[in-house]
Amino acid sequence: MTDTTSTAPPHLAPTAVETAPALATRPGRWIDNWNPEDHVQWEGEGRAIARRNLRWSIFAEFLGFVVWQLWSIVVVSLPAAGFAFDTGQVFWLISIPALVGATLRIPYTFMVPRFGGRNWTIVSAALLLIPAVGLGIVVSNPATPFPVMLAIAALAGFGGGNFASSMANITFFYPQREKGWALGLNAAGGNLGASVAQFVVPIVITVGAAATLNLPLAGWIWIPFILLAMFGAYRYMDNLGSAKADVAASLAALKEPHLWILSVLYIGTFGSFIGFAGVFPKLIADQFPDFSTPFAVGSASISLAFMGALVGSLARPYGGKLSDRFGGATITIFSFAVMALGALAVIWTLPVGNFWLFLVLFLVLFTASGVGNGSTYRMIPTVFALKAGAADAHNTAGDISSQRKAAAALGIISAIGAYGGFAIPQLLGLSKTTFGEYTTGLGWFVWAYAGMLVLTAIVYVFGARRAGTRI
Repeated sequence: MTDTTSTAPPHLAPTAVETAPALATRPGRWIDNWNPEDHVQWEGEGRAIARRNLRWSIFAEFLGFVVWQLWSIVVVSLPAAGFAFDTGQVFWLISIPALVGATLRIPYTFMVPRFGGRNWTIVSAALLLIPAVGLGIVVSNPATPFPVMLAIAALAGFGGGNFASSMANITFFYPQREKGWALGLNAAGGNLGASVAQFVVPIVITVGAAATLNLPLAGWIWIPFILLAMFGAYRYMDNLGSAKADVAASLAALKEPHLWILSVLYIGTFGSFIGFAGVFPKLIADQFPDFSTPFAVGSASISLAFMGALVGSLARPYGGKLSDRFGGATITIFSFAVMALGALAVIWTLPVGNFWLFLVLFLVLFTASGVGNGSTYRMIPTVFALKAGAADAHNTAGDISSQRKAAAALGIISAIGAYGGFAIPQLLGLSKTTFGEYTTGLGWFVWAYAGMLVLTAIVYVFGARRAGTRI
């Protein structure tokens, strides 16, 4: 009898067990049982929750990039404000926020599992108040010593750290099949902060200014927006109970050769984007001083340097979307090819002295780096899902342990890649001080992009084909 009565119900029981538990909430806006791979949960209420968190994540990260890039714009105006720094000091002010921001991305990666995505977004946004206020104070006095200026510029690195925690947080919210687009939007919204800062700050500091600049406003104007981001995160974002720190998986990720290969590729894509974004206003001022602020609206001056970061930011989500469709490795190879050709074209045409040609070619370079940002980042969860044994790694995230390892890898790779934001200004500064021009430095980048193209093809195109899959 027992054999007879146990046959049918046990056969039905696994179906019930396979269905994901209903979402549960706890005080402090914690959500348990989150599983975006479950179609019913995702289409029911999961998608709306993920989108709400994504919107406020984008806004907070946007402000992080604004603060991170402020010094790249401010340094161009320091001579007019009475500061006297040499070329080497100027390039240190441009690059030190990238160095600190890249370093902070490593601990920031683990803040979301430790404190929750919503909670850490509030804290990381609040930290932006320190460099914004500090900048407003130190640039108001031309007698401020260089070490003090450098220390305040270093604090702008708080803004660069935000990217790692934001991206690690959002990767938990979205299913594997939509990660490319979601991470691309989140990153693009943040990257856009560099462009907006480069557009807004030159206008704000010159509005109403006569013989002097209102340089402190470069920091003060962002404070209300930072406070808004803190409120928005507090009121509308959520913490996920499933976003746990997997220390063993994180340490295993550090031992994974693919983490280091992908980091090199990300230095080439994102490192180029943030490095060129930081140095672009200085390049224009040095090579084409008449076009540093070519347009005036009343007493305000408008710089075209913002266009580089703008097109790179807008291109990033399409890099992710194209990777969802064709594979990240293929799109990354295409990006490196265009970047190498773009940098080479700048070298060939710079002696012509045509600003508009220079601008167009650099916009091509920025666009390709933006597409490459999205495609390289899209490769990361795919590679780690494949290593975990997922049958269709391009569309399936694997188990929760694999997802946690991928989230840790996203943060670590973003940290290493961001060091390109320090290296590019430093190398261009070295080229300028050693050879008296920038073309030598640009030539170094051409060779680097060519090498990264070959590396991507060998490891992630031909290697994946031999394994019978696509990355």
